[in-house]
Amino acid sequence: MDLWYTEKQTDSFGITAKVKETYVREQTDFQDLAMIETEEWGTMLTLDGMVMTTVKDEFVYHEMVAHPALVTHPNPENVLVVGGGDGGVIREIMKHPKVKKAVLVDIDGKVIEYSKKYLPTIAGELDNPRVEVIVNDGYMHIHDNKNTYDVIMVDSTEPVGPAVELFTKGFYQGIFDALKEDGIFVAQTDNPWFKADLIQTVNRDVKEIFPIVRVYCANIPTYPSGLWTFTMGSKKHDPLQVEEASIPEFPTKYYTPRLHAAAFVLPRFVEDLVK
Repeated sequence: MDLWYTEKQTDSFGITAKVKETYVREQTDFQDLAMIETEEWGTMLTLDGMVMTTVKDEFVYHEMVAHPALVTHPNPENVLVVGGGDGGVIREIMKHPKVKKAVLVDIDGKVIEYSKKYLPTIAGELDNPRVEVIVNDGYMHIHDNKNTYDVIMVDSTEPVGPAVELFTKGFYQGIFDALKEDGIFVAQTDNPWFKADLIQTVNRDVKEIFPIVRVYCANIPTYPSGLWTFTMGSKKHDPLQVEEASIPEFPTKYYTPRLHAAAFVLPRFVEDLVK
């Protein structure tokens, strides 16, 4: 008998993947965690029944969270990642030699523990000496660290469970306060097919706090609808003003210097959401 994992992305739509093996299924202090081996996508991490990452397509999300902001900021020495316990964003940050220190704050230590064990190609930089890993509430960490970071990246789940507060205006204000005077933040902001209202709300809230706000997209096949948005808020530096020739070469599979500007060119229906 075949075993299949299904994520119900809406009440009437979902995706499914054939499972070879289940490594972990555990109710942590914060969420239902599973680490499974799928035939199509390799090892897959799910939280509360939602796909967080897979070995096959993880590079798209992690590169697109990290690189647009890091090449936009002229000197991103101190970087914070809220969430992202799988370590993928940290791995991408470590490709930038200007970064002196990257702090990862994830509320669920089990995500970090099992990612190190079952997702070594993703979590491999969590022990880098330039990285500090903190198991704590990212919301409170931001509140307690004013004027500290050059770049803040919010690598959260969808707005359910412990991640709900990471999609509030108060959280974005806290991020603004935790950034230095020319700081940049970026957050994943879900998909425009099923979560148009969320994208509009986040865009409106961030625009009330940051003088420069840009939305960009990427294709991530295991995420709901496959089309994913990211929202960047900046105090001074505009990602659309970055010259392609100034972007350094580093190993990637999705992000490129040419793609940087192109990612901010939105389909019209997404453009209409963020006017």
